[in-house]
Parts: sequence; structure tokens; C-alpha cells
Amino acid sequence: MFEAVAALVAEHAELEAQLADPAVHADQQLARRLGRRYAELRPIVTTYGEWQRTGADLEAARELAAEDTAFRAEADELASRRAELADRLSALLVPRDPLDDSDVILEIKAGEGGEESALFAGDLLRMYLRYAESRGWKADLLEGEQSDLGGYKDATVAVKARGHLEPGEAPYARLKYEGGVHRVQRVPATESQGRIHTSAAGVLVLPETEDVEVEIDPNDLRIDVYRSSGPGGQSVNTTDSAVRITHLPTGTVVSCQNEKSQLQNRESALRILRARLTALAEEAAAQEAADARRSQVRTVDRSERIRTYNFPENRISDHRVGYKAYNLDQVLDGDLDAVVQACIDADSAARIAATGADA
Repeated sequence: MFEAVAALVAEHAELEAQLADPAVHADQQLARRLGRRYAELRPIVTTYGEWQRTGADLEAARELAAEDTAFRAEADELASRRAELADRLSALLVPRDPLDDSDVILEIKAGEGGEESALFAGDLLRMYLRYAESRGWKADLLEGEQSDLGGYKDATVAVKARGHLEPGEAPYARLKYEGGVHRVQRVPATESQGRIHTSAAGVLVLPETEDVEVEIDPNDLRIDVYRSSGPGGQSVNTTDSAVRITHLPTGTVVSCQNEKSQLQNRESALRILRARLTALAEEAAAQEAADARRSQVRTVDRSERIRTYNFPENRISDHRVGYKAYNLDQVLDGDLDAVVQACIDADSAARIAATGADA
């Protein structure tokens, strides 16, 4: 049982030796890649080692129990523990999404509902910013178009991890389940009769990979500059600081005007473009990835919602996994872990079941 783990243990030991070599760290990109793989293998190696030790202890306890019944309880306890470790190891060995260690570009767009939808998109933006802060991630607002009442017609946020994280703890591993249509039910600030309205906002989650993973030919780009509009201080409408980049082969267009300098807006636009092109490349490479991307946001239509935020009942419901809780106020304040974990657990169970069916 678990014969294949021996190769992973050997790989882990080899990575440990490589990471101890100062020459490896001269290439920061290589060091990060090796570090991520080492962190990914560590829980497998640790669990496997404990499973082996528990097996040896169980065998000894059973031998003693054959001579002295006082050891039967210890043997039963060890057998139970070993079964738990076997289940955990099986789950760890399920193939992971190779993008799980990535940082994220998060796009939020207002949909049906006019001004109320924009206000809700703003609520979602603040929820994700607070969630990122609670997990120690760095979140930067790359682009945002505000509505008249202070909501957001659309917003783009870069979420980046700090340092090496355990597998499953990086931004994409946890935020990828947020992609889809989010529906809100509440009395809008613009409603004078106190009636509950329903509106929606769309969320798209794109992995932000290393620069080398997607090559962008400068000759494939058309870069236009123009004067920014809206809040921004003295530079607004006085300098050509806003940037629009068009990727000619795919027709992908990205605009940024939040920063005061043209250079900063250009860098932000390239980050967003790279993330979008990565998603397109993934779709072309694997049908499974294509299905996942298409399932996030087809249209910002209330009928295609993945989650409902019901303010009168203080209820949040995730329709994909049947999750329901009555702490909406806390969730919107960034306490999103329980909702996300429900999605992770459902996905993990489906992967384990699929692995078993293929075996």
C-alpha cells in the first residue's frame, strides 16, 4: 500500500539537498519553484512517515496483546489512528490543480440591478480585501471604476501571498471557488418603499503565474495612452497617464488609469493582460480547465448564481455545495474561511471519488 510514495520521499530528500545549496538561490525563480514543490511534498512525506511508524507500533501492540489482554485497547487505538492517517494520505495523493500555488487577479463586475449592483460589487471588493488581510496576503487594487453612489462598476485586484505557504493555502487555491455570479437580496439604499430587491455581480478569478510562463511579444501589443477621468487628484485630465493595451492576436483589451504615472498604469495593465492570457492558454491546453473557466461567469445573470447573500435573514448560501450560514455580516467583513472550506472539501471529495473510479 502507498508504494508510489517512496518516489516522492526520494524527491523530497533531493529537493532538500538542492535547497541547501547556496548556488540554487542565485536563481530566485528556480529557488521559488523548488521551494513550492518541497512545501507540496512535505505533508505527504510527514504523513507517510507517521503512517509507517504507527504500523510498526500496531504490530508490536498486537503481539503483546496476544500474551496480555491489557494491550488490546492500545492496539485498537493504534489501528484507528493508522486508518485515519491512511485516509489523510490518500487525500494528499489526489492530483492537485497545478495552479493552486499561484497568486490571483480578481475581477469584480456589476451586473443586473444598476446602482444597487454596483454597491454590491463594492461590498464584494471590500470582503475580498479584508479576507486577504486576514490571511496575511497582499492585495492591490489595480483598476476600479466607481459608480455615482460609491459602489464599483468594475474592479480588478491583485492578491499575492507573502513567503512560502503550505499546499492549499495560496491565494488561487482558496479564491478559485469565488468565480461565478453572486446574488444579493436586500433593501437598496435607493429604495424608498422598503422593498427587497435582487441584483447580481460577477467575479472572475485568474491565476497570476510567473512571467516566463506566458511570453508576450511586444510586437503583438498596441498601447494607447489617454487622459484619465474621475477621482485621482491634479493629474486627472491634465496628463496622458491612462493606458490601454490591446493584445492583437487574441483581441484582449486591458485599460488602467488608477495610478498617477503612465509607467505604473502600464505595469498594472500588463499584469492583468498576462493573467488573462494565461487563462486562455490553460483553456487551449486542457478541456477541464476550459470548462472551469467557462463555468465561472458566462453572463452576470441572477439565474446563474453560485451564491446568495440575503441581508434580511443575515444568511449566506452557496448553491454548489449546499452550504448555508446565518453570519452574513461577518462574511462580508472578511470571515470567508468557512464558506471557502466547504467548497474545498466538496472538490476534494469529488477528486477522491474520481481517482477511485479511475483506479
